[in-house]
Amino acid sequence: MIDKSSERVLVVPTTVFHEAGLFQGFTTRVTHYLARILELRHLSYRLRSEVETDPSFKQIVPYVVLRWQDQVFHYARGKRATETRLQTLRSIGVGGHISLDDQNLFETPYREAMFREVAEEVYLESEYEEQCLGLINDDSTPVGQVHLGIVHVFRLQEPKVRRREQALTRAGFAAIEELRSHRHEFETWSQFALDALG
Repeated sequence: MIDKSSERVLVVPTTVFHEAGLFQGFTTRVTHYLARILELRHLSYRLRSEVETDPSFKQIVPYVVLRWQDQVFHYARGKRATETRLQTLRSIGVGGHISLDDQNLFETPYREAMFREVAEEVYLESEYEEQCLGLINDDSTPVGQVHLGIVHVFRLQEPKVRRREQALTRAGFAAIEELRSHRHEFETWSQFALDALG
């Protein structure tokens, strides 16, 4: 198993986020926040082992929702999940940290990291259209205090997604309304995303 603690991940000072406008939950103000948060002079790569418990930095995390018609791909985080604080919780987001190893093969290291994380976690075998839906911040939990999620929706032509990572258990598609009825079983980011999907 890869030691993620020695990984260097992309962060922005929490003060920069606060100056852009602190919010709790979900916002659709994508252009407003990304123009400020992804400004190069504010960004740095720091040891994940240090920033996981340092709320003076926000780790920037692409969070991809795989949607087919009125259904989304969902799973439970098994005991092998890297983020132990989220184990056993359900999720509709696929994604993860932006690493120093993500080089500019696509438009930006951010986008490369997004595609890499999706490819690491699932087999995606459908064409899709992509939309950046909004941002998630949750300062009510220790995990949330050190992460900032950027939510992308991949609207799939076909429901052809299979789990690749063993830590993703009970994976499959279900109607958004059905998942909302079990909202309490999901990590807070997924709760916010389910509410925003409409």
